[in-house]
Amino acid sequence: MTSDPRSTTGTAPTPPPGCPAHGPGPGGLHRLYGPDADDLGDLYERLREQHGPVAPVLLHDDVPMWVVLGHAENLQLVRSPSQYTRDSRIWSPLLEGMVKPDHPLMPHIAWQPICSHAEGDEHQRLRAAVTAAMSTIDHRSVRRHIGRSTQGLVNSFCERGRADLVPQFAEHLPMAVMCEILGMPEEYDDRMVQAARDALKGTETAIQSHTYVMDALGRLTSRRRARPEDDFTSHLITHPAGLTDDEVREHLRLVLFAAYEATANLLANALRMVLTEPGFRAQLNGGQMTVPEAIEQSLWDEPPFSTVLGYYAKQDTELGGQRIRKGDGLLFAPAPGNLDPRIRPDLSASMQGNRSHLAFGGGPHECPGQDIGRAIADVGVDALLTRLPDIRLDCPEEELTWRSSVASRHLVSLPVCFEPKVQQDVDLPPRAMPLPPQRTGPRAGTPDGAAAPAAAPRPTATRPAPEPFRPGPAPTPPRSIWRRLLHWWRGE
Repeated sequence: MTSDPRSTTGTAPTPPPGCPAHGPGPGGLHRLYGPDADDLGDLYERLREQHGPVAPVLLHDDVPMWVVLGHAENLQLVRSPSQYTRDSRIWSPLLEGMVKPDHPLMPHIAWQPICSHAEGDEHQRLRAAVTAAMSTIDHRSVRRHIGRSTQGLVNSFCERGRADLVPQFAEHLPMAVMCEILGMPEEYDDRMVQAARDALKGTETAIQSHTYVMDALGRLTSRRRARPEDDFTSHLITHPAGLTDDEVREHLRLVLFAAYEATANLLANALRMVLTEPGFRAQLNGGQMTVPEAIEQSLWDEPPFSTVLGYYAKQDTELGGQRIRKGDGLLFAPAPGNLDPRIRPDLSASMQGNRSHLAFGGGPHECPGQDIGRAIADVGVDALLTRLPDIRLDCPEEELTWRSSVASRHLVSLPVCFEPKVQQDVDLPPRAMPLPPQRTGPRAGTPDGAAAPAAAPRPTATRPAPEPFRPGPAPTPPRSIWRRLLHWWRGE
């Protein structure tokens, strides 16, 4: 039985005067863009109160859509391929001409010959190639590369004592790692990072930036087609599914952009939580929570993608008490779904050990690279905090800003400060090594070896005045060369 017979593909009945469903859009529906969506988190909660776990909304140009707010309903959506598809070619507003070719969300809406949009046998063919290529990734090697990349990024700002962790860390580390995994480490540089960010933001130069990335992926495809190596791209090309060059490029784009955006957001969100929530930092420092557990908590509270566009009803059905008509579109929504009061009545309660969040989707289209994203965040955050244990936010928390859209909430800046640190060898594990303090005593440096022995003052320069003579034991024999070296290293 349905609680609301309206369909988002037709004309919604007008609510009576004074009804809280009144909004700036046709039929009193709320828009997920413009002034009505300045705070989508708050809007989702109001929609939950008004409509329950599934609510009617409007996308850009007042195109009707459903947003799925409930945790269970989101899982039902993604796990029911017989009822819902990701093939937008059956979407009623698109068929009726309501969605124009220049619609701002067209890059997300338009059907493409990739596994995340395909159905049935074609989905199995393409997904099998991507999954098989993922399975060849050496995770130990990847984690070492994440560590080296993190060390290099921290070296670039550690001596200055301040940094902005979004553009200088969170937006760089995922691209460095993904270029290595795909087999094009030579393409990783500031230009590639800027092009990916620009293409995903949908700016006036987004098409040129997208072209820049696709040209790099095209060169990579040609090289690996001619000479395969042991990397993701080569395994994708040589898979028995027999992907064409166009299919290879499109799936490389899908993997690169999805992994980059998701992991950049995850890194920024996790670091913000560590820096702004005292209990979070205390649990990490006290050993009550590990970095991987902190990452999972972040995936609950601030998933990298707020919503995923979209799913489309293959038949008349029902979801969350709402009648869904054939051809209706639905937004899979991890952000409000993770906050469903039916599963999280107390949002302040820890979700430690619970991985049932919606951050990586589910069903046939569940993210195949989620372990890579977790590894980048786990290793990156842990190494950064090890190198900079005194790191702290360098602005009032309320001054932090986000760039929000239907798809995600991207932290714009995360300024931090810390005591300047020396650079470290990128091939070695990170160590907490502050700069040597300025002292006049005989033991310069710290016990962890931050000061070079050669820079320490000579013991004779600060030798205390001799005490009055007192008879004592016979003199000990001369120290061995090893003993003298050890005492010299200790500053004795």
